Amino acid sequence: MSNLSHTGRDMASHPDVSEMRDRYARMLGGRDVALVDAPVFLIGLYCAISPWVLHFTTTQPTLVAHNLIMGIAIAALGLGFTVMPERMYGLSWAICAIGAWIIASTWVVGSGPGLSVILNNVIIGGLTVLLGLVCVGASMKTGRKTV
Repeated sequence: MSNLSHTGRDMASHPDVSEMRDRYARMLGGRDVALVDAPVFLIGLYCAISPWVLHFTTTQPTLVAHNLIMGIAIAALGLGFTVMPERMYGLSWAICAIGAWIIASTWVVGSGPGLSVILNNVIIGGLTVLLGLVCVGASMKTGRKTV
């Protein structure tokens, strides 16, 4: 049986080491907030299903449709951050605006919402704004690195 272990060899002597380093740097270049993508996606999913979780589908039908649409939009942005971060982080401000709108929409779209509906939308909106600001900060930091 032959010995296939590569002990004693250093990767620095590999002929393509500089090309591999450049490729690795390109692949990880815009991924400073990889941990934010999943929470943005999950908040979007929760926003979409929250009317059924809190059982306000019959009392607030317009808010049901609103939360479903906003949740799908947030989840789509979260997926976009995962797939094409270098192009999507410019939309981080849009996530902040969506979060602020979710907070305000509780009273604008809803009609006499109960405490659970108010708390639900304020928490979802606040977390959305917070994660949007994290994405904005990361995109600005990434922008400074490349300049």
